[in-house]
Amino acid sequence: MKKKLTYREKLLELAKIYNVKEVQDYIGRRKNLTSGQIELILRKNKIIIPKDFNTNFFKENFTKPFTKVSRQIDDLKENTSKSANKFSRKISYFKEDSSRSVYRFFINLWRLLGRAGINFLEVIPKLGNTIYGFISKVLTDLFHGIYDQQINKNKVNRTIISFFIIVGISAAIISGVSQFNELKKTDKIVIVKESTPKKNLDKRKEEPKTKKAETKKLDQKVKKEAKKPNNKLKKKDKVSEIILPDLNLKTETVLNLFEDVNYDLKKVRYEKTVKPIYFTQFPKDLDEIQNVQLKKETFIKIVLPLVVAENAKILDDRLKLTNILSRKSTTDSEKQWLRQKFLEYKVKGGNIEELKTRMDIIPVSIALAQAAKESGWGTSRFALEGNAIFGQWTWNGKGIEPLMRDKKKSHKILKFPILRASVKAYKNNLNTHKSYKEFRDKRKEFRNKNKKITGLSLTKTLENYAQTGSEYTKILAQIIKQNRLMDFEPVRLANSIQKQQLDL
Repeated sequence: MKKKLTYREKLLELAKIYNVKEVQDYIGRRKNLTSGQIELILRKNKIIIPKDFNTNFFKENFTKPFTKVSRQIDDLKENTSKSANKFSRKISYFKEDSSRSVYRFFINLWRLLGRAGINFLEVIPKLGNTIYGFISKVLTDLFHGIYDQQINKNKVNRTIISFFIIVGISAAIISGVSQFNELKKTDKIVIVKESTPKKNLDKRKEEPKTKKAETKKLDQKVKKEAKKPNNKLKKKDKVSEIILPDLNLKTETVLNLFEDVNYDLKKVRYEKTVKPIYFTQFPKDLDEIQNVQLKKETFIKIVLPLVVAENAKILDDRLKLTNILSRKSTTDSEKQWLRQKFLEYKVKGGNIEELKTRMDIIPVSIALAQAAKESGWGTSRFALEGNAIFGQWTWNGKGIEPLMRDKKKSHKILKFPILRASVKAYKNNLNTHKSYKEFRDKRKEFRNKNKKITGLSLTKTLENYAQTGSEYTKILAQIIKQNRLMDFEPVRLANSIQKQQLDL
């Protein structure tokens, strides 16, 4: 039995058929409109209200056909976009693979030339002996000829030719050495480090004009200093550390800085080294980048050095632990260091084996994938307001309250002063919490078998990180594969780090 519609419901049906935006806005804001108000809105939009009409007729002849057509259009759009995205992804992969092949070809060619040069240098002593014997014989014959008052024209010509040959070889060797020294130039980067007190931040909130002027001034100074050669470096083979200040840098400034210091992910993927550029926070306008691929690459460039730096610190600690355990006796400072590490990794009873199990790296691909998932590629409210990259919960620390949190729960998202602190807390979480024991045991198994510790082989052990469990680990694996994050597994920091201070 069909339900009989009221006059007000008929008016609402009519507004829906003619797509009256004003009525839909009121309904969307959950405001109750009376029949008279709906009549006024319809008449205002020049819609004639019939005295008696059948809503079913309109529904069958207007609403359903329009709905069906719109659904078909949406399906067509979705299929087209999927095909376009798939095709563009194939093109980008083809470009990257082609550039990598060309780059590898030139590297191999350069190495081949280097080997040829070394072989040539090995021949030089033998060649020198031959030339020396030749010259001595020629000179001996020459002096004998002078003494006998008989000049042999062939010998004179041979002496002149030998002289020019020796001069030519010497010039070639000197020019090759100078050219080789020019090729040994390295990047010289300036560090920008600024600590912004909370009081100054409050003043900036009260004076927006001053904040804009200071930010603009800083952006110009960062660009200017990044382009200057750093003459203060004592050794050419060292790369300086860049720490970007906490002054709300714009995305455009960040991209310009990456271009100035030649920070390219394709180069990082091939050379397996990354420059120590440490950001204290994400750009506030990162979400305004329209190109999705560019947004992802910018996020990876910001987070990658932070993760690699923490892993490097862990590897240094593992090496120091190995050296301490290899000796029969330990010093007081080494004992103090061990006590600190037992506390840091929450190891009870001085269990060395447990400390070795917990003191290990986090695969770079897993860290990048979880950071992207938990922070929305650096655009979430928690990442922008609290530098919370990995969405860690807290019940007693400083944090940000989730907007959609269940009333029965009292957790917050842990807040950090800088991005690197969030990475360090994430590392400690995976290496100490009981929920990730399977992760640590699996990692130890790979260590014992001398296998590579990779992200894809450990994603399934992180089901306890999110409430979705296995679905969460599948998403992590998908992010790693789609964005080729496994390429960053062996990446290390470029050369050694040298810190400097720049007063702003």
